[in-house]
Amino acid sequence: MIHPTAIVAPQAKLDPTVEIGPYAVIDSGVQIGSRSIVGPYVYLTGQTIIGSRNRFLAGCVIGEAPQDLKYANAPTRLRIGDDNVFREHVTVHRSTKPDEETSVGSHNYLMANCHVGHNCRVGDHVIIANGALFGGYVRVADRAFISGNCLLHQFVRVGTLALMQGGSAISKDLPPYTVARGDNRICGLNTVGLCRAGFAGAERLELKRLYHALFRSGLNLRAAVAAASKNWNSIAAKAMFDFLAESTRGICADSARGAEPDN
Repeated sequence: MIHPTAIVAPQAKLDPTVEIGPYAVIDSGVQIGSRSIVGPYVYLTGQTIIGSRNRFLAGCVIGEAPQDLKYANAPTRLRIGDDNVFREHVTVHRSTKPDEETSVGSHNYLMANCHVGHNCRVGDHVIIANGALFGGYVRVADRAFISGNCLLHQFVRVGTLALMQGGSAISKDLPPYTVARGDNRICGLNTVGLCRAGFAGAERLELKRLYHALFRSGLNLRAAVAAASKNWNSIAAKAMFDFLAESTRGICADSARGAEPDN
């Protein structure tokens, strides 16, 4: 199951069902779970723990040192769940400090040439399209969709079922269920994603009304949240309110407004 040209450190821990392609390099701190496939010219390094049924296509570099000037050559960590696909030349960096980790959940699809920086936390069922770039400490919740060539500034958060249109850039938090367009702007709900996730028509209508109350009411965001919280109490609404309350970087503004909201 290991190609004769591959280099696998004796200390690496590989399930017997793992397949290693030609010219792949697996360093000593790597652990790989069952039925995973490592393609040609893939480099796996660092203290990297990989679950089952993951696939790494040609040229991926997974677990390399962070691009962080504070990094001091410590043996830092990356943790990857199950059933992920890493397409050609994807890069995922490990954490900056030994007591931290970068993490990628399960059932994610990372397309060619995207980058996940140090200390990022990617949830489950996330799609990251070609050329998307995540700065350090970015958090992306379950079922988010990051389109091609999107830019995510360090420390930003992307809420569950949010979508970024191609070429979008955010340095503020992107709320759950919303669509990012341009720079730090949102333009409505991710209706297609909500349908695919099983949200009924009544639930989508409620979220649409909540969106208008929060982002198109003319109130600053703090006042809009205070008013809306009296009228919406569903699970989805609570997820939205919790996300907004936890923001430290500010929230992306609706594109119909001329100025960003007062957070």
